[in-house]
Amino acid sequence: MPNVGKEEITGAHDTEIPTEFVDYMTSGWREQEIELVPVPHLDRLSARRALLSNAFPGETLVIPTGRIQWRSYGAPYPFRGGSDLLWLTADQDPNSVLVMHPIAGGHDAVLYVDPRHDPASGVGYLDRILGEVWQGRCLSPEEKTTVLGVQTRAIADLPAALRRAGRNTRVLRGYDAGIDRGLLPATEENAAHDALLASVLAELRLRKDDWELAQLQEAVDITVRGFEDVARALPSDRAVSERLLEGIFATRARHDGNGVGYNSIVAAGAHSTILHWGRNDGPVRPDGILLMDMGAEARSCYTADVTRVLPVSGTFTTAERDVYDIVHAARDAGLAAMAPGVAFDDVNLACRRTLTEGLRDLGVLKCGVEEAMQDKRQPYRRWTLCAFGHMLGLDVHDCGHARPEYYGQGVLGEDHVLTMEPGLYLQPHDELVPEGLRGIGVRLEDDVRVTADGVQVLSAALPIGARETETWLAAQREAGPRLPGGHGPAA
Repeated sequence: MPNVGKEEITGAHDTEIPTEFVDYMTSGWREQEIELVPVPHLDRLSARRALLSNAFPGETLVIPTGRIQWRSYGAPYPFRGGSDLLWLTADQDPNSVLVMHPIAGGHDAVLYVDPRHDPASGVGYLDRILGEVWQGRCLSPEEKTTVLGVQTRAIADLPAALRRAGRNTRVLRGYDAGIDRGLLPATEENAAHDALLASVLAELRLRKDDWELAQLQEAVDITVRGFEDVARALPSDRAVSERLLEGIFATRARHDGNGVGYNSIVAAGAHSTILHWGRNDGPVRPDGILLMDMGAEARSCYTADVTRVLPVSGTFTTAERDVYDIVHAARDAGLAAMAPGVAFDDVNLACRRTLTEGLRDLGVLKCGVEEAMQDKRQPYRRWTLCAFGHMLGLDVHDCGHARPEYYGQGVLGEDHVLTMEPGLYLQPHDELVPEGLRGIGVRLEDDVRVTADGVQVLSAALPIGARETETWLAAQREAGPRLPGGHGPAA
């Protein structure tokens, strides 16, 4: 199976290419020089691979990054590498496959990558997905070894290498159909065997090292600037489109980082009650609130995930403020509960109790707090819907394949990074909600690092109290709109 991961799309509009033209295109090219700068965390990448090696002695491990996916005919999505391979190698190109070959005392790590398709190869013009005429200068396997600090081989060598691996092989499934169906087909027998590789990788990624923490802080800082950009452009005297605000944030995220880490939620008015509102096609009116759940992805692919709720007029109404303050109190209760060794569910319980008390005080919940907490129907969940948060890192919902005892049913550890995002969602068509509260949705989300003695709120630069939010919004509006400047994230 040569050319693992290679896909091309040509259409009826493409003309035939004479052999003479291909021959002509292979000559007369000067080599493009490139500065080879090793990634700054080479030692950490090597240490991560060693941790994985220790977890599976004597076994062959296959970790693909994935292939380019197609948005529509002839239009690929921008490629974003698989998070596990990124964590192990920092390679951001498509089609790469890391194989951990067992040797005495550990593993020999080999990254199988695409060759360079430069103009002189004859493929540079013909392959519009990988060819350098189409995509720009790429790294050769040898150059990748210098930059990434891991030995590389051509992807064409992968099938033979896997044939020699034998039966004691685990595969990270779901990233490369050529491997899953062609080279190492999945079966019911090996499903659980392979699933353990995904789980262990997720568990190894739970605790963030100092370099990862810096990347997450950078992603948060970009996100804060993006929220400021939106607030500066948000009018208080006329309606604008949710998509306008989505685009303003996306400009900052793309300029300072890779782009957005997930589809932005820009939810005005009653849309704020829809947890994953993504259409962003409604009006943002001065007489309502605006919930924005947005995160920028740093160029290292670590992402932020932050939510704030703004009063578009500049001041919360009494009803909006009542709901807002309950969610803010739940956020504070959750943060106060967080520390190493604290059960994930105990943090959830602290938030849930505060939200349930608030629902009772609002007249939404018609029973006592203890009764509601013990009721198997979990009536509070009608308006809270989800838990307090999730892990954060290379994925916005990071480490999702971790086994329950290490995550949702486990305890927090030092240098875990996760979100704190309680919310109340009072749907406009919910007849169990007092009429004056219907259509109000509030989620307040911070990115939080667990420290030795508590927490560090990475997103603390973005005010979160109701009064502080009103003051911040006024200050941003007074400062006026701005565009990102310069060439780097700090501009």
